[in-house]
Amino acid sequence: MTPYIVDARAWQESWDRQQEAYLPDREHRFAALLDAAEAVAGDGPPRLLDLAGGTGSISLRALARRPDAQVTVLDLDPVLLHIAEASLPRHAGVVTADLNRPDWPDALPHHEYDAVLTATALHWLDGPRLATLYREIRQVLKPGGVFVNADHMPDDTLPTLTGRLSEQARQRRAARRRAGAVLSWEGWWEQAAADPDLATLVEKRRAIYPSGHSPEWTPSAGWHLDALREAGFREVGVLWRNGADAAVAAVR
Repeated sequence: MTPYIVDARAWQESWDRQQEAYLPDREHRFAALLDAAEAVAGDGPPRLLDLAGGTGSISLRALARRPDAQVTVLDLDPVLLHIAEASLPRHAGVVTADLNRPDWPDALPHHEYDAVLTATALHWLDGPRLATLYREIRQVLKPGGVFVNADHMPDDTLPTLTGRLSEQARQRRAARRRAGAVLSWEGWWEQAAADPDLATLVEKRRAIYPSGHSPEWTPSAGWHLDALREAGFREVGVLWRNGADAAVAAVR
C-alpha cells in the first residue's frame, strides 16, 4: 500500500466527517439512493452516474454493495476529483465537466445509465439551469432508469417546524465545531491548502471558483417534483425525508 493511497483514504475520511457535521443522516440518504438504483438495475452490472460526485462518496458505497458496478464520478472540482481518482478502483470512471454547460454529457464514457445519483450538490445551480439540467439528465438514463437527488428541500407544508428543525441542527453543528469535534467547510479547505500534495489543486480550484460557489438555492421538494415532471419523467415522488432534507426520485 503506497502513501498516496493512504493519504487518499485519510482525506476521504476527513471529507466524510466534515460532511456528516452538516448531514448526520448522510448514510441514510445514501442508502435510499442506492436502494433505488438496485431496484431498477437489470441482471448485469449496474451502470451508475455519480453526478457532482466530489470525492466519489456515493460510488465508493455503491462498489461496496456491488463490486462489479460500472460507476462514473462527474465533477468540476479538481481537489475532490483527485481524491476520488486516488480512492476508487481503476475500472471506475472519473471525469471533469461543468454542469452549467449543456455539453457536460459529452464527457461521459457511457451513453445510458441505470441510475443517476446526486447528494447535496445541485443547490449551487440556479432555478432555470437546474430545470434544464433535469431534462439533460433524463437523456442519459436508460428507459426505466432512475434519477435521485438528495438535498436541502424544505417541506413547504410545514414551514414553522422545518425552520425550527433547521435551527436545531445549526446549533448542534456549531457546538461540535466549538468543541473541536469536526471541521467546518472553511476549515476543511484550509487543511487541504496546507497539504503539499493538494495545495496546487486548491489554487486551481480557486481559479475555477474565484468568488466561491454561487449562493445556495434551496427550493421545496414540490418545486423539484414539478420540474422533474416538466422534464418528461413518467414517475416522480419523494423517496426519503428527514427534517428540511429530502430525496426526490424520478423514473424515465
